Amino acid sequence: MHGHSEENEAIVLRHWEEVVSGGNLDIIDEIFAPDFVAHEADQDIRGPEGVRRFIFMLREAFPDLYVTVEDVIAEDDKVVQRWTGRGTHQGELMGIPPSGNRISVAGITISRFEGGKVAEEWEIYDMMGMMQQLNALPSAGQSAGV
Repeated sequence: MHGHSEENEAIVLRHWEEVVSGGNLDIIDEIFAPDFVAHEADQDIRGPEGVRRFIFMLREAFPDLYVTVEDVIAEDDKVVQRWTGRGTHQGELMGIPPSGNRISVAGITISRFEGGKVAEEWEIYDMMGMMQQLNALPSAGQSAGV
């Protein structure tokens, strides 16, 4: 079982490096199972096609998107990744017009493997901090008045 941990770790790192940071959407099918599901705070992302759409949307909003993986813990069929995503907000994101702001967002993803592919993920990231950096929310120092 232990040998799989290292393989799984290599697969998630390849996802961050080549897909998310590198924009190579062609290898998504090699990484994610056909019935893959990701549990995000606000939505579920389903299948390699859902991943493809999600990454495409992110890279349209942040063309220079780059993710640094700070920590990886692999055990049995799961890999935990602590990461920081950085980019410049140059395209529309979920209806938020481009701010031109450089943003930095921290998150943690847990990936569960089945048959050598990622079958399920749970992801938590600093959505509030991201919204503030995109000028979509008042910052902590401002009142939320009109």
